[in-house]
Amino acid sequence: QVQLVESGGGLVQAGGSLRLSCAASGIIFNMGWYRQAPGKQRELVAIISTGGTTNYADSVKGRFTCSRDNAKNTVTLQMNSLKPEDTAVYYCYARGVGPGGREYDYWGQGTQVTVSS
Repeated sequence: QVQLVESGGGLVQAGGSLRLSCAASGIIFNMGWYRQAPGKQRELVAIISTGGTTNYADSVKGRFTCSRDNAKNTVTLQMNSLKPEDTAVYYCYARGVGPGGREYDYWGQGTQVTVSS
């Protein structure tokens, strides 16, 4: 069973930076981050494979960097040049092995990121 524990987030002014971290237990494959703003659907922010290949939402390319440490089972999202439209609850994501040896999608508890203008 995979468990995800997030840290980071908070309130920052536009143009500032924040760093989110997530620690995973268990056997995991892809990891990454999603976000959900009020009244909107959850959307992909960034995802990173075990080999380090990353994919980013167009809206964050060039500003956010997703990285992982496979030895520690951690994933980090460095967010720079933050904009008010980045305000959302950010969720850590992992694809991992669960009951019966099958793969499942797992989610962290969510952490609030608020960017003031």
